[in-house]
Amino acid sequence: MNLEFKRLSEVNKTSIIELMNNPLVRRQMPLLTNQFNESICDQFIKAKEKLWVEYGYGPWAFIVNSNFAGWGGLQPEKGEADLAIVLHPNYWGIGKVIYDKIMKKAFGEMGLKSVTVLFPPSRTRINGLIRLGFKMDDELEIGNTRFIRFRIENHMTLT
Repeated sequence: MNLEFKRLSEVNKTSIIELMNNPLVRRQMPLLTNQFNESICDQFIKAKEKLWVEYGYGPWAFIVNSNFAGWGGLQPEKGEADLAIVLHPNYWGIGKVIYDKIMKKAFGEMGLKSVTVLFPPSRTRINGLIRLGFKMDDELEIGNTRFIRFRIENHMTLT
């Protein structure tokens, strides 16, 4: 498998729109309430690119064997580096490979002390997060929606 991280602005918008309108994907994203059309996609890409300018990091597009598989990575959220991985259902089996690559960047080259993940309370399958080392940290509200924040600490020893 060939996995590349590219900027969202480098991906065909049609692929992003298709992903964000997929019912199985939408079920996991409570803040995604409207139909994800071209205008919303343009705003989405612009907002994600702005994160790169302002913070020096942001989400990527995941390209697997030259195909758009999804998007995600690290983005600032309430002063924290928050991890999100949004994959097309055809690629749900490769999340761990993507996670490992992101976390290597986060705790290696970026030197982050911790990374958070936000889950809506409706997402009850958290055993995978716990196995990775995430611990329940806090509850917060974003866009009038409650989320549970999980955190993993950087235990890498820098040599």
